[in-house]
Amino acid sequence: MDRLDHLEHLDKHLVEELAQVARETVRDELREQSRKQRRTAMLYAASGAVALYAGGALAIALGLGLAVGLPGWAAALITAAILGVLAYLLRGAAHPRHPHGAGPDAGGPGAVPPGGIGMRYPPMPSEAPSPPRPGIDPEGPHHRA
Repeated sequence: MDRLDHLEHLDKHLVEELAQVARETVRDELREQSRKQRRTAMLYAASGAVALYAGGALAIALGLGLAVGLPGWAAALITAAILGVLAYLLRGAAHPRHPHGAGPDAGGPGAVPPGGIGMRYPPMPSEAPSPPRPGIDPEGPHHRA
């Protein structure tokens, strides 16, 4: 019996050691993945900042180019209008195309929630529910005869 107790002790020790190695391996792998993702996120952020400055410089160049033949306020107004139209077009390109009146707020049987995921909305009732009749408590118990 003494020999079986010794093997049981070794078995528990082996299981604990394997669990420790597995934990360390997973921890190291997650640390490496998060380091790579952090670097990627920083590069995307830097890219966005540089693109923002490039867009600002382009807007200034457009305004200064228009200011050659127009007053400064008119050039700035035209530049702002062009940037507004561009922003509107980019926003429209980011959303999927819907036929007129069939957007997510239409409420018909094909309407989907704003997130685009999940169950569809139930169809809207065609008429408003009738008001409660006098003498009947809408909160009271309902019995069928």
